[in-house]
Amino acid sequence: MHLSQRAVYRILAIDVRYRREGRDLSKVGFYDPITNQTFLNLSAILDFLKKGAQPTRTAHDISKKAGIFTE
Repeated sequence: MHLSQRAVYRILAIDVRYRREGRDLSKVGFYDPITNQTFLNLSAILDFLKKGAQPTRTAHDISKKAGIFTE
């Protein structure tokens, strides 16, 4: 597989008023489903959550696997 065809997802903090078309506030991580590699900037994620950020279902699931959320 050519590297440019790989699916790697950036995990972003965005302003809800702008949704997908808006500019990201911060890149807080990435997820590569092929290698199952995840990088999360925990301090940035926790800071956004303390300020009231709401993760999407996918971001929540990835963060939960990384141990940020415990239920």
